[in-house]
Formats: sequence, structure tokens, C-alpha cells
Amino acid sequence: MAKTLVLQFDTEFGKTASISVDNPKEPINEVLVKQSMEQIIASGVFTTASGKLAAVKGARVIDRNVTDYELV
Repeated sequence: MAKTLVLQFDTEFGKTASISVDNPKEPINEVLVKQSMEQIIASGVFTTASGKLAAVKGARVIDRNVTDYELV
């Protein structure tokens, strides 16, 4: 079972940009996630084709289950 935390941001040109974090520490602390996202925006480190990150849009955890089948 693989989990990914997806941080979603609005960009300065009105688009959505995402940053994915594999295997996030659980349980997810929503306050800490929002604070971290605000720090990412304030740092100005990330720029996308749609401009700089401008606002926190949301966050979600995606849980994937993979079942491999041996086909002979």
C-alpha cells in the first residue's frame, strides 16, 4: 500500500500546481500541512509554467493498492 500526500496550490496565473510527498508521516496534521504550504509559498522557491505559487488550495492523501499477478 503506497500513500502520497498531494499539496495543491493556486498559481499567480490562476492555475493549479501540485507537489507530491511519498510516504507521508501519519496521522496527517492538517495545521502543520497548511503552515508548511504557506512557508513554501513565502519562500518563492518553486516556479511553474503558470507562475509562482500564490495560495494554498488544498491537500489530500492518495492511497494506492497494487496487486501483482504472476501470469505464466
